[in-house]
Amino acid sequence: MTSVSKTTEMNELGRIKHLLLAIGSANVTGVPIPASLPSHAGPGVGKGGSVFFSNGFSRIRLTLNENSPVKIENSGKAAVLMFDGPDGFVSVEGFVEKSGCHCPKQAYITINEGCIFSCRYCNVPNLDKHTKTPDEVASLISDALKRDTIECISLTSGVIGTMKEEEECLFAILERVRSFGLPIGVSVYPTPGLSKRLFELGVSEVKFNLETATEKLFAEMCPGLNRDEVWNSLKEAVGVFGINHVYTNIILGLGESKAEMKQCITQCLENGIIPIIRPLTPSAELSDYTRPSAPDILGIAEFLQSELPRFGLDPTEAKTMCAKCMGCDLAPITDLDARR
Repeated sequence: MTSVSKTTEMNELGRIKHLLLAIGSANVTGVPIPASLPSHAGPGVGKGGSVFFSNGFSRIRLTLNENSPVKIENSGKAAVLMFDGPDGFVSVEGFVEKSGCHCPKQAYITINEGCIFSCRYCNVPNLDKHTKTPDEVASLISDALKRDTIECISLTSGVIGTMKEEEECLFAILERVRSFGLPIGVSVYPTPGLSKRLFELGVSEVKFNLETATEKLFAEMCPGLNRDEVWNSLKEAVGVFGINHVYTNIILGLGESKAEMKQCITQCLENGIIPIIRPLTPSAELSDYTRPSAPDILGIAEFLQSELPRFGLDPTEAKTMCAKCMGCDLAPITDLDARR
């Protein structure tokens, strides 16, 4: 991606990205988009594929849908994104990005496909269960390197066995892939002391997901999991990895109030944790929910943007995972600077 400092006058995608995130889909015509591996994590899991559109500054991931009001005409080397916005017709020039392993420029790999937990918004428990071996993961990274320029390795996982079994599997994979010499990010359900071990194995960053803005919502949405364990692990991780290298996803649109979301954001920032505000993709048990509105997505992102400098935090320092990709979220600084 191009330097953030140059985006202000040129980044039309950043200026209208909140509108696109509220829609969440696109119909791609013209040259077929590059083939990619199916997603086993994130908003795209269990759905019919997605497209990454970029203008060189910002990036957005949209689910493929022939009936979407967003159209992308792809000519191969270039593409044009079009839709009727609230203030009239919008057209943005850019290009479709390759996404060999979940997202562009990364080997973002899910170790465990499937999960024994049943978070109400997540389709992962409905997948056929499979655990990738260290050799399988290394092979995926090697293939991604042959197809495109890969800047980092990102590993995530559902939970299939015991926490100890999951960690031993992860450690074996890290031992295998650290030889690639790329920054490594890890996003898993954490346990006490995990960050120290990950750091020793060469991990650059971690993302342990709080998922919800409040404890009450977490108990409702993620039965069987413990939000306090995640919170304590996040604070522990800051002491190991330092600021700007500890992240957490928080889903926007589960029923929290604006005040509750802002309070959660501030609490994260006070502890050196950078929250990634993920607009809800209605799925699984929440298929009848609606996506957050464009004003709600923009308002919360602007609040996060305004608060980051108070705590000396900067998500553009991310080396791996969601904060580096930015496709599924309205990114503070990178996207919002275009609105100034």
